[in-house]
Amino acid sequence: MNLIIFSGPPSSGKTSIILKTIDALKKRNITVGVVKFDCLYTDDDILYEKAGIPVKKGLSGSLCPDHFFASNIEEVVQWGLNQNLDMLITESAGLCNRCSPYLKDIKGVCVIDNLSGINTPKKIGPMLKSADIVVITKGDIVSQAEREVFASKVNSVNPKALTMHINGLTGQGAYELSTLLYDEEQQIDSVQGMELRFPMPSALCSYCLGETRIGEAYQMGNIRKIDLGDEHE
Repeated sequence: MNLIIFSGPPSSGKTSIILKTIDALKKRNITVGVVKFDCLYTDDDILYEKAGIPVKKGLSGSLCPDHFFASNIEEVVQWGLNQNLDMLITESAGLCNRCSPYLKDIKGVCVIDNLSGINTPKKIGPMLKSADIVVITKGDIVSQAEREVFASKVNSVNPKALTMHINGLTGQGAYELSTLLYDEEQQIDSVQGMELRFPMPSALCSYCLGETRIGEAYQMGNIRKIDLGDEHE
C-alpha cells in the first residue's frame, strides 16, 4: 500500500484537493482510503463517504493534533491494509503552523492557499519546509502576478519541493497531482520504526497538564519567556 500524508493550514482546501485527486486515481482503478485527523470537530468524513471513499476520522481533543497523529499512524496504516487499499491518504490540519506530520521516505504534500497572505510561507514551519510537493489553491481568485509572487515565496522557503497550482472547485491540476502520488515501488506494510522528518513541537508544562491560573508561581516544566530587555525591570 502507498501512504501519502497531506497537511496544511485550516481551510486551505485540503479536502477538496484530495477528493478531486482521488477521482483521478479511481479512473486508473487505484483504491484509495482516507483518515482525517483534526482537533475538535470535522464533518469532512461525510464528504468522503458520499464519494464512496473508505474513511475514518480521529479527533485529538485537548492534545496537539500532530502528537495524536504520531501516536496513531501505525494503527491507521494497519486499518488501510485491512481495507485492501492501494493507497491511504492521511489529512492533518496544521493549526499552529509549527506542525511536522511527515515521515521520512513517505510522500508529504502541503496545501496552502493564495489568500493566506504574501508572508504566510515564511510563517509556516516544517509543514511547508519539509514537504515533497506543495499545492497552491484558490489561484482563480487572485491575479497572475499575485500567483507568481506567492509561488516564488513558497519556493524561497522550500526550493526542493515541486510546486503546483490546483483548483479545488474544478479539479484543474488534480490529475497531474495523482500521477505524482502513486508509486508501485513505495509499497509499505508498516511504519513501525520509521522516523519523523522533523521533531514535534515540544512542550510539557503546567498548562499542558491542566493548569489554568496565570503567573510564575503556577508555571513549571518547559517554559520559555519573552525577551523584553531591561525596560520592564
